[in-house]
Amino acid sequence: MRPHFWPGFKIRNLPAGSPANSQFECMRELERIRWHCRRGLLELDLILAAFLERHLGRLDAQRMEVFRELLDQPDNDLLDLVMGRSEPADPRCRPVLELLRAL
Repeated sequence: MRPHFWPGFKIRNLPAGSPANSQFECMRELERIRWHCRRGLLELDLILAAFLERHLGRLDAQRMEVFRELLDQPDNDLLDLVMGRSEPADPRCRPVLELLRAL
């Protein structure tokens, strides 16, 4: 049996559309996001950890996508956005940044 973290692995080889497999994929995506929140700046790590704890489970699909896009930013750029020292080019980022800034 292959380890659970191999690409393409399905719980008990369930069909792709099964509820158990969908739940597994959702959990895997949340773990990916948690991993991407681990940064090289302590201040950013603390803010993102608090955000994960308080808001991640309540984000809708659009805000989750925006959050993923923000995580693609380099550490210093992301910290500047979160601290309000710069503004995002994409206005879709503002609601998520407001949540991050409120921490």
